[in-house]
Amino acid sequence: MNENDLTLTGIVLSAMPIGENDKRLSLLTRERGKISAFARGARRPNSPLLASTEPFAFGTFHAFEGRSSYSVNKTEISEYFREIASDPDAAWLGFYFLEFADFFSFENLEAGETVALLFYSLKALLSEAFENELVRRIFELKMLVINGEYPDPARCKLSQSADYAMRFIITTPVRELYRFSVTEEVRKELADLIDRFLRANVSHEFRSLAVLRRL
Repeated sequence: MNENDLTLTGIVLSAMPIGENDKRLSLLTRERGKISAFARGARRPNSPLLASTEPFAFGTFHAFEGRSSYSVNKTEISEYFREIASDPDAAWLGFYFLEFADFFSFENLEAGETVALLFYSLKALLSEAFENELVRRIFELKMLVINGEYPDPARCKLSQSADYAMRFIITTPVRELYRFSVTEEVRKELADLIDRFLRANVSHEFRSLAVLRRL
């Protein structure tokens, strides 16, 4: 095996057509963080890379590291999250998760926790056990925690139930996050808090969120 051949576990954040048959991907990987990679011939109808290089595809990506870019030549996808497309609200919220993770991720920084958060959050969107709005707020807060800058619960004026929910999200491992529910009042408290924090600290307009607001 060539030392430039890599096996990466991750998810496709976005895909852009290049030329007649190729794609340029933004991948979030456990091992290398966010990378850009070319998928040669991935737009051809008979290409084995056609479906596995679409947003939400999660699995193993075999890539070659060149001097200035990566090239994906083989994939083993364990989850496509195709069911999300049947619900416009869930679909755009899923795209928001990808865009949010893209904004907060960097190249050459391990991103195992972020990859896991995306996986379990998308799974939660497909579950009838959780309201989409609660999944969104859990995802946003945990993403901020992973990034290292998030609201300090000791300085937030929250009800006892909202304070407990916030501390649970902050301290609980990603794989165990989606195991609780809250009242509508608590969810609104969390939403207001997170929205205020994002407005004050993130000067970026998420395009998918703008679409969600119009739905």
